Parts: sequence; structure tokens; C-alpha cells
Amino acid sequence: MLLEVFGDVESAWKASPAKLRAAGLSRKTVEKLIHARGEMDLDAELARLHSLGYQLLSLDDAGYPEQLAEIHSPPIVLYTWGELLPQDKVAAAIVGTRRATPYGKAVARDLASGLAASGVTVVSGMARGIDGVAHQAALEAGGRTLAVLGSGLDHLYPPEHRKLASQIAESGAVVSDYPLGTRPEGGNFPPRNRIISGLSLAVIVVQAGERSGALITSNFAAEQGRDVFAVPGRIYDHGSKGANRLIGEGAFPATSVDDVLEVLNLDVIASAASVALPEDDTERLVLSSLGSEPIHIDDLRARCELPIAELTACLSMLEIRGQARQVGGMHYIRAREPRAEYRLG
Repeated sequence: MLLEVFGDVESAWKASPAKLRAAGLSRKTVEKLIHARGEMDLDAELARLHSLGYQLLSLDDAGYPEQLAEIHSPPIVLYTWGELLPQDKVAAAIVGTRRATPYGKAVARDLASGLAASGVTVVSGMARGIDGVAHQAALEAGGRTLAVLGSGLDHLYPPEHRKLASQIAESGAVVSDYPLGTRPEGGNFPPRNRIISGLSLAVIVVQAGERSGALITSNFAAEQGRDVFAVPGRIYDHGSKGANRLIGEGAFPATSVDDVLEVLNLDVIASAASVALPEDDTERLVLSSLGSEPIHIDDLRARCELPIAELTACLSMLEIRGQARQVGGMHYIRAREPRAEYRLG
């Protein structure tokens, strides 16, 4: 409302009490805003943010994630540690219980590794259990991963994931819509789940009890028009009741990374149809190294002498354009046309 009246944030911030009232704010709200203006030094706060190695993205910045901007009630600002890249538009969230079983951890590890190796950015909440396993597996596969916090960047939680957070910031980003100084209180986590799903094309629930926070993320995903997957679990396991219920309600069963990639590719091709993706020297090198015989990604990396993160991102783009194809087990071939089942229309 203030932007509509004043045209920009700075004019609204500096407006007189009378003009703020005329814009439609209540007297109490105006009083709070005037008090905040007297207490805050925005330049000093921004300098402190940068001194700690963090950045700030506002909703109207060019680098603000496009998919996140489209959701209901997107964060007005994002505090970031690391870097958000255009390729993070091809992302999937992996979420689940903090009390993960060995089965749940193994599945989360396999899914995150496969997605990361296919050039998909893995998004999660850096919590104990499934979240932490997903981030770590994506990093080990040489991929990108994004962690969304329920606290300020200077109050990392859980504390044992500080090293993991640093690794994520080097190969992706740790993000939060909470300002510096915000502690990890319980009420902060459900709202942040809308950001996890908002950054993603799909949400995969690995293990979740009937009241798991992962189900909140899946609800946000459904509201945002994202695809929802759930990993089937044993019917007697309390930790799988929520995930199994999601499948009963229409979620895609996630039995392998290919289940997810098939749906993601349909979405990616549809969204990429209007986007020009020019070839560069790296793409030409990778494409020239592919043939009709499947080649494992490790062998392809050795042949091209490329970092694994750069190679997986390049392969993802080639797959989107139908010039390369994964044929299972992280083996790739050259393809002149997209697979028939991926064609739209």
C-alpha cells in the first residue's frame, strides 16, 4: 500500500506522520513506524551485514529468485550467505523428520546425490535428520544446495551444523528472511517452510510422522502449485505415516531419483520454452565428448577436465534442450532430440 502511494521504499520510510496517516495506516501503526525510524540506523545495519560476509536481496532486486517472488506472501527481503544463481531455478526440496531412521537417511542420501548429479539444486532446512543428510549428500555429489533457516544468519541452528552451513555457503547459499539477531524459536520454523517450497519445483517428503513439520512444507508446496512427492514407508512405522498419507492423497510416490526427474523435466522444459539458452565453449566441449554409447559422469569429467559442479550444471542444460540424456546410473549419451515422453503438447 505504501509503495502504491509513495512510489518507492525510501519515500515511504521518510514520509511524515500526516502523510503516512493519509496513506491509510492506523495511528498505532504510524507510531510504531516512527519509533522504529528513530531506533534504526539502516546504513549501519547494512554495513554490519556486509562485514559478516552476508548479503541482502529485496523483492525488487534482479537477483531475487523468480519462483519465490511468485508465491503468496514472498519474503520482502532475503538475507543470504553464499550466492544464489540462475541455475538454482531448477531445484527440488528434500525434507523430513529430525528422527530419521537408517532407511530414511539412506533414501535421502540417494535422492539428494542423484538430483545434485543431474544438475538439480537441493533445497532443505538444515535441520537434524533428513535435512542435514540431504545437504551433505548434495555437497558430496558436487552439486549445489540451499539451506533455509528459521533464525537469523548469525544464529545458526542446530549448532552442530555450523561446519555444514559453511560448506553450503561455498556451494550454494544459506538464506533466511529473519533479520540478524533472530534466535531459532519454535514459531519461526513453520513460516520459513513456505520459502523452502517456494524456491523449488518440487518437494520430496522422505520420512514424516503425522504431525511433522515436513507436512507443513508439502502443504505450502501444494498451495504454490509445486509437485509433491513422498517416499513410501512401512505401514507400521510411525515416522512414515505422514508420508504414506500424502501418497494416499495424491502425492507422487518417490521410489527413485528418476521418478522425480521425469516430472521435473516436464516442468523445466515448459518453463524453458521461452528462454534462450545459448551454447558456450563448455557446453560444446561436453557435447562433443558424448556419443551413442553411455558414459559415466566420472569418466566424462575426466575426459572434459571440468569440475563436477560445472559439469552437472552443463549436463542439466543440455538435457533441458534435448541434446543430452541420462540413461540411468549417472550414465549419459548424446541425443539429437528430446525423449518422446518429455515432449509437450
